[in-house]
Amino acid sequence: MIIRWETDHDYVLVHIHQDMFGDWIFSRAWGQIGTQFGGLKHALADDHAQAMLWLEDETTIQSSRGFRKVLEADDSSPEAQEAMGQLSLLDAL
Repeated sequence: MIIRWETDHDYVLVHIHQDMFGDWIFSRAWGQIGTQFGGLKHALADDHAQAMLWLEDETTIQSSRGFRKVLEADDSSPEAQEAMGQLSLLDAL
């Protein structure tokens, strides 16, 4: 699952997925749109429920900061694949 929020200048992207060991990973990328400024953080959740709780918290935080949700997609969708490409670029920095 990939969710992206934006303002006019900034973005936050969250990716929730299982790794090859069955662990749930909560990845969060943020930055300025159109630049390479930003960051990436990964967290290991105890289970899927905890990852979803973190997503609820993130949704509340971004809404309170004036971000609007612009993408919510399954990992296999074309939009999610494009977002994953952006996430991979940040991971290499």
